[in-house]
Amino acid sequence: MTSAILMSAVTHQFGKRSTPLFEGLDLDVATHESVAVMGESGSGKSTLLSLVLGLFAPTHGQVSVLGTDWAELSSRQRAAHRSAHLGVVFQFGELIDDLTPLENVLLPSVWAGTDPTDARTRGEELLERLQVRTGAQSTAVVSGGERQRIAVARALINSPQLVVADEPTGSLDERNAEVMSDLLFDLPASQGCALLVVTHSRAVAERADRVLTLSTAATEGER
Repeated sequence: MTSAILMSAVTHQFGKRSTPLFEGLDLDVATHESVAVMGESGSGKSTLLSLVLGLFAPTHGQVSVLGTDWAELSSRQRAAHRSAHLGVVFQFGELIDDLTPLENVLLPSVWAGTDPTDARTRGEELLERLQVRTGAQSTAVVSGGERQRIAVARALINSPQLVVADEPTGSLDERNAEVMSDLLFDLPASQGCALLVVTHSRAVAERADRVLTLSTAATEGER
């Protein structure tokens, strides 16, 4: 079975004189698996996400996502692979306030060239399932919890095989953080995708199938 994420002997450093963030890092995330990554600030969590998303190449080693080695793709091909197969949830949602919730959700479908009617139907279904109002109101007026649910719907609009979430509960209160965790960790079962979550929250991380701790040199399995 193809791994959702496969990192083999990855070493990465910024500049020849800097200390490597990773040395010989191996990581294998299975399809339909949820994995949480924890680590102190500066341990390389953001770098790990960037490598998984193919935003830049490791100094040494191989990073493959859904059976595709990022190094074998051009910049345009990497963008197309991300658009077609990956969904990303950012800490603060990264929504466009001037757009409605539905318009925000539909943006990735436009980039992917999805049929507009099909995309709109799926977008409305996702927002209804996530209990977000789909009226004509600006996204600027919705609550923090709704913003994060809109961000999840946007990540799911193209039916991704891998969802990557960067501190998805970091800006939420305890109640909304719990709701968001329920939603995210249900995705492998409900959407048939793999899930990689980077978080500082032990409570969030423990919802995953596996919890990994990122040090300055490697990723260590905790369970």
